[in-house]
Amino acid sequence: MASWKTITRRSFLVLGAAFAGGAAFGAYKIAEVPANPLVPGPDGMPLNPWVIINADGVTVIAPRAEMGQGISTTLAALVAEELDVDWDQVRVLHGPPAQAYYNAGFVERMSNEPDYKLSLAQNSHNVILAALPKIFSLQMTGGSTGAIGGFVQMRLAGAGAREALKAAAAKRLGVAPDTLKTEGGKVIGVETFTYAELAAEAVDLVPGDVTLRDPSTWRYVGKSMPRLDMVAKSTGTETFGIDIVLPGMKFATVRMNPHRGGAMTGFDPEAALAFPGVEQVIGLGSGVAVVANTTWAAMQAAALVDIEWGKADYPADTPAMMARIEAAFATAPDSRLRDDGDVEVELAKGGVIEAEYRIPFLAHASMEPLNATAWVKPDGTVEVWCGNQAPIMTRDAIAAALRVGAETVTLHTPVMGGGFGGRTDPVPAVLAARVAAAMPGTPIKLTYSREEDMTQDYYRPAAIARLSGRVENGKATALWGRTSAPSATRNALARLVGFAPPGPDRATVEGGFDQPYGLQNYRYDGHVADLTVPLGFWRSVGNSMNAFFLESFIDEMAHAAKADPLAFRLELMQGTHAPSATLLETVREMSGWDSLKRPGFGRGVAFCYSFGTPVAQVQEVQQTSDGIKLTRAWIACDPGLAMDPSIVEAQMTGAMVYGLSAAVQGAITFADQAVVEQNFPDFDPLRMHTTPRFEVRVLQNNGTFGHIGGVGEPGTPPAAPALANALFDLTGTRARELPLNRTFDFLV
Repeated sequence: MASWKTITRRSFLVLGAAFAGGAAFGAYKIAEVPANPLVPGPDGMPLNPWVIINADGVTVIAPRAEMGQGISTTLAALVAEELDVDWDQVRVLHGPPAQAYYNAGFVERMSNEPDYKLSLAQNSHNVILAALPKIFSLQMTGGSTGAIGGFVQMRLAGAGAREALKAAAAKRLGVAPDTLKTEGGKVIGVETFTYAELAAEAVDLVPGDVTLRDPSTWRYVGKSMPRLDMVAKSTGTETFGIDIVLPGMKFATVRMNPHRGGAMTGFDPEAALAFPGVEQVIGLGSGVAVVANTTWAAMQAAALVDIEWGKADYPADTPAMMARIEAAFATAPDSRLRDDGDVEVELAKGGVIEAEYRIPFLAHASMEPLNATAWVKPDGTVEVWCGNQAPIMTRDAIAAALRVGAETVTLHTPVMGGGFGGRTDPVPAVLAARVAAAMPGTPIKLTYSREEDMTQDYYRPAAIARLSGRVENGKATALWGRTSAPSATRNALARLVGFAPPGPDRATVEGGFDQPYGLQNYRYDGHVADLTVPLGFWRSVGNSMNAFFLESFIDEMAHAAKADPLAFRLELMQGTHAPSATLLETVREMSGWDSLKRPGFGRGVAFCYSFGTPVAQVQEVQQTSDGIKLTRAWIACDPGLAMDPSIVEAQMTGAMVYGLSAAVQGAITFADQAVVEQNFPDFDPLRMHTTPRFEVRVLQNNGTFGHIGGVGEPGTPPAAPALANALFDLTGTRARELPLNRTFDFLV
């Protein structure tokens, strides 16, 4: 038997509700408590895997990676709330690779039930399902799950540490712990003790039960807190992975096969070795690494290596790839996760509206290029610094590549200059370690050129959607959506963990099948195309594709029905999911949607429920003599509990900018099996003068049972369709293909 009390007392791990019985393997794995990876040292005393008591405060160990999304601040606030320390006493570090830091939030992504339905239901804990992230050591950052997975876990960590410190003080004073109080990092009774004075004694005094603070007493959670990384990032003193400097370090870059998956059949390093500062050219099987005394020298020399590349096993160019994707419509659907009513009977009545939409591959294009620093030491141990979203997987991949035990590898996860899913793969860390192994005793900093970063990315898939619908008397009566794309999930998981889970591919259709539109006849099919272009998880995953398809088509249906596009959506939604309908009402009021339209301006609305959070957006555009300008944008979102409203707002605007950048001018194309776009001039984000002015409103109506939605990704999916719909309103031209600069002239 395992219970909240037992698990809390032993290491503060939250697995779910109590359970009894079960298969021997499952029961053992659930009850087994991961070890605390932290050990006492001169810098502090760890009371559990998340809390280190220091002489001047507390260091919170964040189990999720900081990529600019503010998760380290939110998780630290959860601990500080319960531990009763002042905000200026709190520091935060990323945790080492360890099972203790598994992400329980991934349970939220293990269902094919629409998220909006889950938010309305009482949580029913399936303890085996809840334990899966622990069993598989999913120490991962992604899926907008950081705060979801940490909400109870981090609070219990702080509360357990608080009660252990009170118990230590009570033991000294000979009184009951409940006669003492805590405040500002101190235990107060007839005598006052700092937490640092009590930490060593408190380690073995964790009580058997812990009471979490009532939300009415919260000082930090639900408030906009000063971000713990704000000063360092504002002053340029933050240490990103690319900033690591070690004594005697050498600098490297890689040049890998642009025909992804193809081999290197031969190379001649002579010209590169003659370049000033170059020390070695190392063959890596599918490419080379050049080591020099500066990164710039290594990059210049890498271009001089004469290399013979083998071919990939995918089509030569983008048109041929799109033809392969289109061909998948002729195959049986991989999924039909929504099939309400009788779509075919309704469509057979006539008056059918049809549209086909196409979107390109997309790169992650983080501002900090991929990099890693590795050091194979004389004693055989390996130390690596690499921004990553999956520490255990990255550490184990390094160990496997060097054929050493995982226990010999120490992996540090510094803050990252963007990730967006693109730092899940361990390739940069593995390549750096392989280069370092060829030069034992010498630390190696490996940095991708921007061109190599773009060429070697794991892309969001290209996709095609075909939608059919019917309207009658100004109302929608049927919708049938079909999306065809190669599977990012199966492609990525086969590469990362060696297998892809069976069953329907949810990511191919999410954002299409699972929206709270109360159509009586609603079907959505997914077709998986046979295409081996390397794919990965791009911000908001399948929602970024299907929101464009569905929300563009809903707009087309509204115009066919001669209805207002926002009111048309609202009528479909009101009886299905009230919080989502409220968001549409909110964004209508924010944007002044019902006021008279201004000449030379257009507005478009879009909605998407993803990662537990509904988001409604309105985009305004203006025709100027220099091109179309994105002027203003309004965002209404409802994550349920908003743990830090300022971070929610920042993520919503950042996610919309990311989505708008891709919508306006983002595309990865192929020629001769290689990526054409090599740098930001070819894959440009929006600039300050081309970005709209934002207004964000954060509601907290979603879910009646303590629902918490994600915030890092849900702002991206509505961006492209809101803009496309605004452009139709402005010009009368309906764009059914991204990027939009293929159809419209924008201000640059």
